[in-house]
Amino acid sequence: MAAGNNGEVVLEAKKSKLKPPPMFKVILLNDDFTPMDFVVTVLQTFFSKNREQATQIMLKVHMDGAGVCGVYPNDVASTKVEQVVAFARQHQHPLQCVMEEN
Repeated sequence: MAAGNNGEVVLEAKKSKLKPPPMFKVILLNDDFTPMDFVVTVLQTFFSKNREQATQIMLKVHMDGAGVCGVYPNDVASTKVEQVVAFARQHQHPLQCVMEEN
């Protein structure tokens, strides 16, 4: 900072070298008990996917064992994981939802 000629403080513009915050993938894991329709509902409700997108992700979870629902900042990803797990338990499904750094 530099003092101006009449004593006021002048802020000098500096180029910020801030890195964007780390992003996290939210991932659903396959199990043998959670109905496919329930997984589609979760994807539509918590990840704003349309029916076709939700069905594609659900099939990826089913076939590959895991599917990415979206990529979010840490706090958003963490909240989504908590919401999905709570919703699944509320409906007595063992659906697992995890996050990992992108």
